[in-house]
Formats: sequence, C-alpha cells, structure tokens
Amino acid sequence: MNLVVLQARMSSSRLPGKVLKDICGETLLMHQIRRIKQSKYVDDILVATSVHESDDILEQHCIQNGVNVFRGSLDDVLDRYYNAVLSIQEHREVVNVIRLTADCPFIDSQIIDLVLLNHLIYQNDYTSNTLEYTFPDGLDVEVFTATALRQMWEHASLPSEREHVTLFIKNRPSEFVVQNIALEKSSLEKERWTVDEPADFEFTKSVYEALYPKNEKFHMNEVVHLLDSNDEFRVINSSFVRNEGLIKSLAKDSLCREQKDE
Repeated sequence: MNLVVLQARMSSSRLPGKVLKDICGETLLMHQIRRIKQSKYVDDILVATSVHESDDILEQHCIQNGVNVFRGSLDDVLDRYYNAVLSIQEHREVVNVIRLTADCPFIDSQIIDLVLLNHLIYQNDYTSNTLEYTFPDGLDVEVFTATALRQMWEHASLPSEREHVTLFIKNRPSEFVVQNIALEKSSLEKERWTVDEPADFEFTKSVYEALYPKNEKFHMNEVVHLLDSNDEFRVINSSFVRNEGLIKSLAKDSLCREQKDE
C-alpha cells in the first residue's frame, strides 16, 4: 500500500497551534487531509503527532474526524515515522511512504500523484520534488520505500537527520536510487505557500477566501493565476526564508560534532 504519513504538532515555536487554526470553517489539518484524499494512488493517511501533552487536542481532533493517528517522539521525527509505519504494518503491508507535513494547506493531489507515479514506474528508493526546488514552498512531496525508511532509522545519527526524516538519503544520494521531479522553466520556487509565521497564515487565509468558495478542489495553477492577478497577496509573507527550520537543525549538527571532538 501507499501510505501518507502526515506529520503534525501543536507546539510550533513561531505559530503555536497552527494546524488547528480555522479557515473557511475548517481546520488547516482537515483542509489538507481532504486535498490529499483527491489523490488517485494514495491508499491511506496516517497523522503522526507526538506524545507531548500539547498534542492531546490534536489526537482528539483526528479521532473526532475519523482520521487515523499515531503518537511518537516529539523531537526524533524519524523514529516517529518508523514506528508509525510499523503500527500499520501489523495489519497491512506498507510498501511506500509519502511524507507530508501538516503546515502545507495548499498541498496538491496532482503533484502527489506525479511524484508517486514516477516512484512506482522507476522503482526508486526515494522520489521527491525537493532535491532541486522548482515548486512553491508548501507543495513538497517525498516518497520512499518502507525499506529505505528502515535504513534511515537504523543509521541516521545527526540531529538534523533525526528531525528532518529524509535528510539521511539527501546526504547520501549515491547510496540510493533517487529521482527529483522538477518543473521546467519555473520561478515558482520563490513562492511561499507554507504556514510557519502569522503572516503565512494571513496569506493562506486570503487565498483560501478567494478560491475555496468557488472551488474547494482548487489546484496549483489556480493559485498561481490568482497571485499573478493580485500582487498584494505575495507581499503578505514575502520576507521569510525557505527551510528556516532545517538551517537551525544543521547548526545543531555542528554543535554535536564539536562535543564529540572534545
């Protein structure tokens, strides 16, 4: 089976509780889940959150909405993923894992299917649209085999590799069969469609209020058309850096290496 593992937590430092914030009468999390369900090739969805008490309300929200949920380590997200998949493996064989994060309410089922279909056709260990950025920040899709997940879980040791799940493969592309899915002649990598900051939420709210009432299943091209027609939307959250969390994690790696050398 092809299993989406959607990582989510309430304890975001920059925008706490963001995944349960309301837009157009629904939480960001449920908007994203409904968009994922439009996929032709995804078989099931599992929300992977932490055992921290702050995520109790997130678990309750999932249960109330009939969404499968697993709770694991707060900081070792790779361990959370591995054990989340193990919990499903007890009942059904998971062949491929689709990694998504719950701060991306514009996730596009067509892009999920594009990445996943290439993964299946070419029998890759890892397929994504993040090895080279050509899609907007917030449309990231990563697919990897359950076997590759086990390898990452067994061998990853750097703090960044435990927190960012697939960084072990990205650091060792020659050891895996990998493929990047890219857009041709694109400048969309400059777009910011993720929710990390209060301004990101305001951007998301504005775009949803413009598109969602007309078409709940809007796709990437419709967002692009809206932004091209209304430059004021882009200004809302244009001052932030892509992958700020990863940059901080890499700094922790340096500290970890220094401590080992002492």
